[in-house]
Amino acid sequence: MQAVAAVQSFKPDLVFLQSELTDQELLENIQREAPRCRVVVMTTSSLEEETPRFLEMGAAGIISKSVDPDLFVKCARKVFSGEVWAPKAHFARLSGLSAAGNPRKRPADTLTRREKTIVSYLTQGWRNREIARRLSITEQTVKNHLRSIYDKVGVSDRLELVLYAIHRRLDLPPIEPLERSA
Repeated sequence: MQAVAAVQSFKPDLVFLQSELTDQELLENIQREAPRCRVVVMTTSSLEEETPRFLEMGAAGIISKSVDPDLFVKCARKVFSGEVWAPKAHFARLSGLSAAGNPRKRPADTLTRREKTIVSYLTQGWRNREIARRLSITEQTVKNHLRSIYDKVGVSDRLELVLYAIHRRLDLPPIEPLERSA
């Protein structure tokens, strides 16, 4: 399919798809090719019926094709920042989706306690060797945790991870200051 090929080539952070062309398989293929990519479905039909179905399939938002262009920009910004976009009138109905046990987890919500601890140390400028010593693990184990964290939150290096943690205001455990030898 052309949409999947485009996502493969360009690795976008955000894609708008027409509802008529969107199904579960397409959304899964896009997630597989670009895990960081968020999908907003544009629809011409009644949003009230479409919203839960597309959100359950993994879309990050749904918007009517007929809305003001400024609303498209607002939608793109909100979805890009990790929020779910849906018409306000449908939020009460959508809250039932989470209660039904089918919430869409944010990448940061999938981090283990140990991974969050490592991110805490990184935000304070600690090196892998220092983190390994403090946590009584090997430096290779720290590197393995970092690779897992990078994959989960969709970043490629330490700086991006620290900026992600700061920007998203991740709830990280406190750490003790490092006593560096002179």
